[in-house]
Amino acid sequence: METPQQTEAPPDAGGWRSALRRPAVRIGLVAVLVVVAQWVDTRMQVASLQQELARRLADSESIAKEGRGLARQMQEAQAAQLAKISVLEARLAETQSQAVALEAMYQELSSSRDERLLAEVEQAVVIAMQQLQFSGNVEAALIALQGAEARLARSVQPQFLPARKLIARDIERLKGIPGANISGLSLKIESVVAAADGLPLAYEQRPRPAAGAPARAANPATGDFWRELAADMWREMRQLVRIERIDHGDPALLAPQQSYFLRENLKLRLLNARLALLQRDGRVFREEIRQAREQLDRYFDGRAKPVQAAQATLTTLATTDVSFDLPGLAETLAALRNLKVARERRGVAAK
Repeated sequence: METPQQTEAPPDAGGWRSALRRPAVRIGLVAVLVVVAQWVDTRMQVASLQQELARRLADSESIAKEGRGLARQMQEAQAAQLAKISVLEARLAETQSQAVALEAMYQELSSSRDERLLAEVEQAVVIAMQQLQFSGNVEAALIALQGAEARLARSVQPQFLPARKLIARDIERLKGIPGANISGLSLKIESVVAAADGLPLAYEQRPRPAAGAPARAANPATGDFWRELAADMWREMRQLVRIERIDHGDPALLAPQQSYFLRENLKLRLLNARLALLQRDGRVFREEIRQAREQLDRYFDGRAKPVQAAQATLTTLATTDVSFDLPGLAETLAALRNLKVARERRGVAAK
């Protein structure tokens, strides 16, 4: 005889199969699978985005470090160039103060008209020599020598004729030097340096309006409404797309920070050119001007008038020879001093 446990029927094994046959259950399972798949895909996308974000943050940090390093190098180089220029300016100021002291001393020591004239001529020759040696200012040297020659011309003393001939010879030699206006060239470089911060970049240029295209066609009143409407629509469609030729095939796209460094680099090259001009180093001067012109051509908008003016100035500077040898005035100065010593000896002998 079987026990109740043995006679009890097992659970229906096909119940879940019958449940799967129901549409609602199947739709629910499919929805669960879709949600799980979307969740897995979302997790994968989030992980990839996190990795890309970390990589870009690392790249931006490296670029920022490199930019700070370049800025520090440029500032150090600019400070060194400014220090050299300040040394030259200090020397020039020292020579000018010496010229003032010499003028006062000569005015105190000169007792007669001829001695005073010799002192003034010697002082003018000394000033001209200093202008040539320290700043290469041929124009100022010419003014000083012409003034000395005019003072000697007003004198009737025959012993001044040799000195006057030497001064006239020096004037002719200085007039024959091409492009010798160092101060004028330096002012031109300074004008480009001052305008560097306001020059528009090449990638900032905007398309030009279509040349010769009227704003609206002046059609006579023909009464054909649809034809005029189609013509207006065609003109409006043509304005949606505009193709324009740019002189440079690849205008560089620069971040604002890089634009600042570009302008500073341009100014640094121009300062180097000015220093080479004061030192009369023609090779360095031409190289710095050439690189500055290349930067203007590549990175700045050549259609803008300030850029064109800067290019014209640099073109003029590039064709100027600054490596000329300035004539010395030592012979003329020695002749004047010998004349002065001879007059002093004759005065002592007369006493």
